[in-house]
Amino acid sequence: MEADFWLQRWREGHTGFHQDRVMPLLQRHWDALALPADSRVFVPLAGKSLDMLWLAERGHHVLGVELSPLAVEQFFAENSLRPQVHDSRYGRHHVAGRIELICGDVLDLDATVLADCAGIYDRAALIALPADMRARYAGELYAQLPADCRGLLITLEYPQTEMAGPPFPVDEHEVRTLYGDRWTIDLLERRDILASQPRFIDEGVTALSTAVYRLRHKPS
Repeated sequence: MEADFWLQRWREGHTGFHQDRVMPLLQRHWDALALPADSRVFVPLAGKSLDMLWLAERGHHVLGVELSPLAVEQFFAENSLRPQVHDSRYGRHHVAGRIELICGDVLDLDATVLADCAGIYDRAALIALPADMRARYAGELYAQLPADCRGLLITLEYPQTEMAGPPFPVDEHEVRTLYGDRWTIDLLERRDILASQPRFIDEGVTALSTAVYRLRHKPS
């Protein structure tokens, strides 16, 4: 999607993708990455996700990136955090405690800013992008991550013809096509969630599952 699409969604308050609780799948599966507590974790398309707070409370240093200034402002205001702010070529950095949130385009990041990220947590980034952008995102951005990085990737699966995304369906075959050359991919969980998602039912979706993957860089 073009940047203006997401900026408008935040301006108009059409942010049904935001959850007002920590993602249960993150809590259930994060330990599968076996990252040291003080590791730096990259959260792309972070929005104002409470998952960043949970990761920080676990002792991680969080590097989030979000396009919308409104989302960034709301994250710090709603969580009573007063960030220090500075600018770089990547965007405007907001730093409070263990959390650094860059307001900028995630595809502008490079290996320099991601060099010390031992983990990546992708709940809403890959599925927010149409197919052509998913290929660029997975091929270009993930290539900037360090060789020992490990990731937790959460996707949705539903019949593409039954609803126009975002969020878009990304099945296991596509995950393995996008990441399989460079990453070892382990499916940790697949769960039917249609009954708990009235929005999708209202759209006429007949099957909906969420899938959780562990990604580990293959030896070079």
